[in-house]
Amino acid sequence: MNASLGNTRHLFLIGFMGVGKTTNGKKLAALLNYPFVDLDEVFVEQEGMPISDFFALHGEAAFREKEREILRAVVNRPTSVISTGGGAPCYFDNMDWMNQQGTTIYLTMPHTALANRLANSKRHKRPLIKDLSEEEILQLIEERMQQREPFYSQAQHHIPALDLDLEELAKNLGLKE
Repeated sequence: MNASLGNTRHLFLIGFMGVGKTTNGKKLAALLNYPFVDLDEVFVEQEGMPISDFFALHGEAAFREKEREILRAVVNRPTSVISTGGGAPCYFDNMDWMNQQGTTIYLTMPHTALANRLANSKRHKRPLIKDLSEEEILQLIEERMQQREPFYSQAQHHIPALDLDLEELAKNLGLKE
């Protein structure tokens, strides 16, 4: 690992749903030749059910506990690019812990651009917004971001996700020449 990152191992991508954590995470991992880990996918694999079903059966508190366990376990893997769920940094001491375990990258996007992206995406994969208009999605984003921004802002790097140049990001992090 490049000395500019110190002894950190993992790159944690955080941010609101739809900002591009998974898409950009996969591309960044391929660019760096690192494994890619999506915490939500690991959750579904381990629990054998969609997150929405787990929520309905066990509630949010149980989900957040399991999410925290999975987050703690993935750092035992080789150096990876890790995409977190949008709420993961906001519970327990997850944000502090990720900052200690690796490099945290907050992918940012203007709320209106994010609402437009979510409104035009495959909503059926996102139960929280599947029946909402673009205006209602924008309102949801603004409400949730008021709660989440204090956690997201603790990330070591804040990177605009629109037109993200992953080569440039890797160079700025000292991971590529």
